Amino acid sequence: MHSKPTKPSLPPHTAEENIAYTRQMLGELRAVADNEGAEMLRYFIEMAYVEAGDILAGLRPLSLRGRRDPATGMPLKPAGKVKF
Repeated sequence: MHSKPTKPSLPPHTAEENIAYTRQMLGELRAVADNEGAEMLRYFIEMAYVEAGDILAGLRPLSLRGRRDPATGMPLKPAGKVKF
């Protein structure tokens, strides 16, 4: 009988290492989108790249949960025709 070899488990990574890796991959994806002329996609990838850099630099928190501004209490109108 042949048993499947198990992959060695990787050591756990810190949040900083994971964000740095994500930023690196976003940089590569940004280049691909740019080469293909996908301007909107490139823009969104760029925004994520900048966000990751800000997190690594300590300019932004990792998460915004619980830190958002409270809702204004404005009622939402159903989508449809807008009257001016």
